[in-house]
Amino acid sequence: MAIKQNKKVNKIVLAYSGGLDTSAIIPWLKENYEGENGEVEVIAFAANVGQGDEELEGIEAKAIASGASECHVIDLRDEFVNDIIFPTLKTGAIYESEYLLGTSLARPVIAKAQVELALKLGADAIAHGCTGKGNDQVRFESTVAALAPQLEIIAPWREWDMESREDLLAYLVEKNVPTTASVTKIYSRDANLWHISHEGGELEDPWQEPTDGVWTWTKSPEQAPDKAEYVELSFENGELTKVNGTAYSGVDAITVLNDLGAEHGVGRIDIVENRLVGMKSRGCYETPGGTILFKAYKGLETLILDKETLKYRESLGHEFSHLLYDGRWFTPLREAILAGATSLAQDVTGDVVVKLYKGTASVVKRRSPNSLYSEDFATFGADDVYDQKHAEGFIRLYSLSSRIKAMTKNNQK
Repeated sequence: MAIKQNKKVNKIVLAYSGGLDTSAIIPWLKENYEGENGEVEVIAFAANVGQGDEELEGIEAKAIASGASECHVIDLRDEFVNDIIFPTLKTGAIYESEYLLGTSLARPVIAKAQVELALKLGADAIAHGCTGKGNDQVRFESTVAALAPQLEIIAPWREWDMESREDLLAYLVEKNVPTTASVTKIYSRDANLWHISHEGGELEDPWQEPTDGVWTWTKSPEQAPDKAEYVELSFENGELTKVNGTAYSGVDAITVLNDLGAEHGVGRIDIVENRLVGMKSRGCYETPGGTILFKAYKGLETLILDKETLKYRESLGHEFSHLLYDGRWFTPLREAILAGATSLAQDVTGDVVVKLYKGTASVVKRRSPNSLYSEDFATFGADDVYDQKHAEGFIRLYSLSSRIKAMTKNNQK
């Protein structure tokens, strides 16, 4: 174990999940840090971001049994949806063309709440259970730097000499801390209202297809119903207003879409991604409701935004996906991109019907009072609004630079 730190820390707020890592961190902090007047106080903070009652049940008692002086469980679901998920939807952010950023989306709201609790309780340090190999350490610590740089940051995985689950379990036994964890855990998972991620086990071999034991939320396409289901989503100024004609809160709307998508096997991806710290990792993600939402929103955008505007919005989405993934939520760039995306979303009003079938979500209907689509112009039949002869002059001007370049080359021969 690490020796006691020289720097005095009186009160630490730990981002606590109740899992093996953070259960071991509490006694480790008390053993390796001390306050001005003796033992350091460790306060557990748990965020409810929709990961499910099973993960939160009994978490306060578990934290106290591990040595925490108290445990605060804060419901962040509304803030998560309204302040993070829905604004991000308007940007169209998808990391490396596939990942809907489920873990990344939750981190700003969790880290912000942790900082606010630390300041409220007069803590002088925060701690987290992120490893030194992952992205989350950057996301948490960048938030602290932006909101309360005076707080000390403690990252035990970068300090202690424990390296495996076996080491952590042995440490908990030594400290008489009860745990339900075991050495047989195969996968590392992170769940919230938006998604669940899976890493480890056979996924560490990119040549190995995920087994059925990986997926925990969505049905496989093979097991999904043989009959398609249709879901209608309504938007006003880029905001989701109704699902199948019913108005829901943001949290309830995503919950409804999650249930529909999961039943039809929608939202599964298996990717190898580039982590911020420089290595590649493989993950399997399930984002059923989010996949439906993104498909619907993009389907409506294509009806409303002109070519250059949509192109620009897509560039915002690309930049925003990296901003989110890299933990730069609390920056002026985030404010600027969201301002731009919100402006572009003002005309995104209308209805979209998405067909759910065997793992796919396909837009099959869309309508909007702001639609730029005109059947009069697009028709292949006879029309009175478009003179095809006019296209010749347009093409000559459009290709003028190519024509000049070719003529120049010919004159040089």
